[in-house]
Amino acid sequence: MAAAIIPEAAKKVLTPETLRSAAKQSVGCLVVPVRLRRAIKKYIREQEDPHTRNKVLRLSQSLNEIKGASLQISAAASMELVDEAQSRRWKIQSSYGDIGLQYRDDQAIAYVASRTPAVFSACYRVLSEVRRRLPGFSPSTVLDFGAGTGSAFWALREVWPHSLEKVNLIEPSQSMQRAGRSLIQGRLKNLPLIHSYESIEALSKKIRKSERKHDIVIASYVLGEITSFNDRITIVRQLWELTQDVLVLVEPGTPQGSSIISQMRSHILWMEKRKLRKLKGKKGEASKDLVDPKSGAYIVAPCAHDGACPLEKTGTYCHFVQRLQRTTTQRIYKRSKGKPLRGFEDEKFSFVAFRRGQRPNEAWPLDGLKLETLKEQLAKRKPEDLEVDYDDLVKQQEEQALVPYEEPDPATYDSDAMETTDVEYNSEVEEEETNRAGLGGGWGRIIFSPIRRGKQVTLNVCRSTKQDGSEGSYERIIITKSKNPDLHCQAKKSLWGDLWPF
Repeated sequence: MAAAIIPEAAKKVLTPETLRSAAKQSVGCLVVPVRLRRAIKKYIREQEDPHTRNKVLRLSQSLNEIKGASLQISAAASMELVDEAQSRRWKIQSSYGDIGLQYRDDQAIAYVASRTPAVFSACYRVLSEVRRRLPGFSPSTVLDFGAGTGSAFWALREVWPHSLEKVNLIEPSQSMQRAGRSLIQGRLKNLPLIHSYESIEALSKKIRKSERKHDIVIASYVLGEITSFNDRITIVRQLWELTQDVLVLVEPGTPQGSSIISQMRSHILWMEKRKLRKLKGKKGEASKDLVDPKSGAYIVAPCAHDGACPLEKTGTYCHFVQRLQRTTTQRIYKRSKGKPLRGFEDEKFSFVAFRRGQRPNEAWPLDGLKLETLKEQLAKRKPEDLEVDYDDLVKQQEEQALVPYEEPDPATYDSDAMETTDVEYNSEVEEEETNRAGLGGGWGRIIFSPIRRGKQVTLNVCRSTKQDGSEGSYERIIITKSKNPDLHCQAKKSLWGDLWPF
């Protein structure tokens, strides 16, 4: 009966090939853009500080202390903080900086050397999925809260290189602001209009009320530095009020970071549901169609539903991982006991992306799709399909002969200096509409790495249990080759963070 209310235009029958393309959300080993790598190297060289390695170590210790100081308050507690008597507190008046971590010059240098590439990689992974899930979304105005050295700004430029027109940065640390400006100067062309502010209060005072809304607002790796739960809630509510369309929150992939994301997710959804109920109550049931289409909120990623997080009581936490190739600067300043580090690192992160409005009511991807069993596929095979043309096979092997690989000398190799062209992140052709994973409840999220054993694959999936995406569950599903070879092939190629069709 639920499928009957879906418009015919929203019903799209996918094929096994388009299913695999639509479900792919993970990014392989990410290579940091050459422009950013060279900017980091130039900035560190200009500082001429022989103690940078020790500063990197001290910065890591400071960040670990902040993680331990984060208050572990349940998401349900956020609702108790909000009532009509306290509503005035949520107006734009607090100043992030008095309640966050103040970076000094030496800490800013250490952050650029060690953390900027990793934060960029996580932000790029998150924003790339937002672009794929929202193909018509091209933000022109951006608010980057807790901008730091500009990692999120660099990621925004890579994902939407031509649409950005105005960027507002909020960063209370003057040292981090100076570092961010140094990285950008002379490295990026056709820059949008950029303004920096020390707090949300300063931003609201200096720009007109009509210009406060931004197409996308991002806060990356900053909420965990605010140890007060009340202040976190305050700031996230303020950021949501400054959001015209999409709000993105990114935190480290730790139990503390995941807990912060879960708390903010629960609060925003609860707050918007309450507003929507009040709005419908005032206008009456007969005038539901008159409700502003921008009222309410739903999750673009990673959740397939807007209900309570099913992982909260499982003893596990929702996070993802992005592998990145270490830059030359990271290899120098992260070296321990004189031994070189491996050439890559895995950055774990947790995130959530909200969008204003109501979740689209779309058909589930497997609705109307006939998937054959292995027995049925074998019965359809023809004898000529099994014939092999050995002449063509030998010719293909000769054409694909590999050029011998010469291992560079690690003592003299410098990838930043030797590469002359940058990685073209947006060179791929835009996917067709049929290859896009919809925003309905039919796409689950693969949590943790798939377990492959013989001819079966085990997946841990967070999925929606209702057509409208109002409730969800965390399930372990087993895909076998005999029952469904097409989905088994997709499961074997799936990675942590990809989608799974239902």
